[in-house]
Amino acid sequence: MDYKKAGVDIEAGYQSVELMKKYVKETMRPEVLGGLGGFAGAFDLSAIKNYKNPVLLSGTDGCGTKVKLAFVMDKHDTIGIDAVAMCVNDIACAGGEPLFFLDYIACGKNYPEKIATIVKGVAEGCKQSECALIGGETAEHPGLMPENDYDLAGFAVGVVEKDEIIDGSTITEGDVLLGIASTGVHSNGFSLVRKVFDMSEESLNTYYDELGKTLGEALLAPTRIYVKGLKALKNNGIKVKGCSHITGGGFFENVPRMLPEHAHAYIHKDSYEVPAIFKLIAKNGQVEENMMYNTFNMGIGMVLALKKEDVEKAQQLLAQTGDQSFVIGEIKQGDKGVTLC
Repeated sequence: MDYKKAGVDIEAGYQSVELMKKYVKETMRPEVLGGLGGFAGAFDLSAIKNYKNPVLLSGTDGCGTKVKLAFVMDKHDTIGIDAVAMCVNDIACAGGEPLFFLDYIACGKNYPEKIATIVKGVAEGCKQSECALIGGETAEHPGLMPENDYDLAGFAVGVVEKDEIIDGSTITEGDVLLGIASTGVHSNGFSLVRKVFDMSEESLNTYYDELGKTLGEALLAPTRIYVKGLKALKNNGIKVKGCSHITGGGFFENVPRMLPEHAHAYIHKDSYEVPAIFKLIAKNGQVEENMMYNTFNMGIGMVLALKKEDVEKAQQLLAQTGDQSFVIGEIKQGDKGVTLC
């Protein structure tokens, strides 16, 4: 008996690392010390001396049951973008710059080419957010997970000046709510999606005219990374007073998280066109509208609170980074919370 016969292939692990190295290399920043394969990722923090009061920010998350679609479609090159996005968007939401990322892949069996493809997506997400992929772990779990299954999660660290943290404390009546478009369902609500649609290869490969693509292509679209857009606002003097990343819990859970006491957000549902994928989910699953907004992003991945006079410039800057935005509401005096009207 040996480790391989017990279900863990150490040689496959070595091969995975070799195959992924070229993707990891593409994410390097000057601060990264050493290469892939050490016991710990090393990141030089000397540049933080240029900050007056640096604060480290962190975020950890996974892709949830969205990975099930990757299994069925046998498409693994974008799910890594989702893992990065879920972490770095939270850091950007607090006003920070993501510095580095680590991933964790648990799998039933290590197929080196598949693992490398997953990491290729992780590296792409890191490039989009300008952070370095400095390490990770691939854990083979024979007997615990089916051979073809895996789960993917990650962890990111960023930095921000203490007095530039976006905490919503300065939000006041009259501030405007600007919504930044999502690329679709992102990585939340898939447990409901999988109840609405049959997760078979035939179903996911079905073409829908209203989507302009197959169901699987629409659902597997990677999460939008908002780091560059928010950085553009910051670098051009736009003060983001509050920021909400619309993830699990939709609008009702996430928008109030950015609000101070006695500030109420009013969001106008007709202020933008809800993407077709959400309409299809609601129709096919007979999902009530309130539940849709309480589960999904409904086409808005980030909500920003801005001074009215900053909105036009903010939209111009976001357009330059490829982010479509909409004026979707305003702040009024009232109990802390959100009303969709």
